[in-house]
Amino acid sequence: MKTILVAAAIASTFGLLSISSAARAQVAGATTTVGATVVETTHIALGWSVKKSILGKTVTNESGAKVGKVEDLIVSPDKNVSYLIIGAGGFVGIGRHDVAVPVSQVQNLNGQLVMAGATRASVTAMPRFEYTDDKADRAAFLLQAGREISQGKTDLDALDRRAAAAGAEAKAALAVQMSGLKADLSAAEAQLSGMKRAAASRWKEFEAGVRAANARLRQAIDKALA
Repeated sequence: MKTILVAAAIASTFGLLSISSAARAQVAGATTTVGATVVETTHIALGWSVKKSILGKTVTNESGAKVGKVEDLIVSPDKNVSYLIIGAGGFVGIGRHDVAVPVSQVQNLNGQLVMAGATRASVTAMPRFEYTDDKADRAAFLLQAGREISQGKTDLDALDRRAAAAGAEAKAALAVQMSGLKADLSAAEAQLSGMKRAAASRWKEFEAGVRAANARLRQAIDKALA
């Protein structure tokens, strides 16, 4: 998807105020002051909390019908929030359709975010929004996770052969181990499958689960092979 360009300022819509140039980031080799002035602090106190008042908030149309939910905000280089990322449909990230909507199209009416004229169907008909910068990282993670699971399958085959050649007592013990290992393998495959089915922009939400499942599988196999 094409990179989203700066389009509209959110200050007039949600009351969010961009940070003044008086608050400067530190530059290597220079001494600077980072922070907000007294006036800015007052503005911040009177402004909107993105976490409490916008992110995760339901978006409806003027009739009160749910259109979607605010999943993210896009901040432009000039410190203005220009787009809301609204997710429509789906369940726990799977099958959800994320779109970028200019903030000028969404109004805050008595605490309710309203997108006039919109429906869930019209939102899902819009082009899907994806975090293009994450594509390479997601692809690399999926490739590595897939390799780890493939290696796990190879090691399980080796354990199966060991069990087949073992005596009755050792075979019984290995059979118990294999049962647990296969359950761990299935869990790892399920986690990876969930990530693949989810919208590409949501992959980070599944990363920890995939890593944990693959780590459990690897530890269990290494213990069985020892």
